[in-house]
Amino acid sequence: MSWIKPVHLRGQHAALRPLTQEHADQLRDATRDGNLHELWYTSIPDADGMTSEINRRLALQKQGSMMPFAVIDARTDTAVGMTTYMNVDSDSKRIEIGSTWYRKSVQATLLNTECKLLLLRHAFESLDCIAVEFRTHFLNTQSRRAIERIGGKLDGVLRNHSVMANGTLRDTAVYSIINSEWPTISAHLQWLLDKPNAHA
Repeated sequence: MSWIKPVHLRGQHAALRPLTQEHADQLRDATRDGNLHELWYTSIPDADGMTSEINRRLALQKQGSMMPFAVIDARTDTAVGMTTYMNVDSDSKRIEIGSTWYRKSVQATLLNTECKLLLLRHAFESLDCIAVEFRTHFLNTQSRRAIERIGGKLDGVLRNHSVMANGTLRDTAVYSIINSEWPTISAHLQWLLDKPNAHA
């Protein structure tokens, strides 16, 4: 049984709520903003596949390997994306923050910065994690810049790590933040939120 339990996390710009099928309609609308499912280097469900994707994440939650969230825009109280704690290692208290996507209109805004602060704070201060990982396609430069901006350090690149839906091979860039770095990362994220026009 995973030591990670469903939790509600809330900030000024964003809230994270345990994912349910009640979020499906808003998430279908969100994925249409920018046609995110057409991005070849990531895996984002289209509107027709949203119910199945939510069910997939909830099944992994039951297995203890994932805790999925709906990302809520605090201004509108609507779901604008998804994120998860995944690859849960209860013995070593390590997790990955991943399977994250946001509708185009809220990308590169303070909402993303605050989501990362909420997730990392809970991971290090409530779950007592020793490390939090982030993984992304080596060619997903937008994602890599965002991870590096919040303080993630590159551990390495897993070459030919997986096969993408279009048949290409994915090199996966692996980043992490460790518990000893958290006080500095926390201060940095709070500074980004307090600084006008600061985004991650």
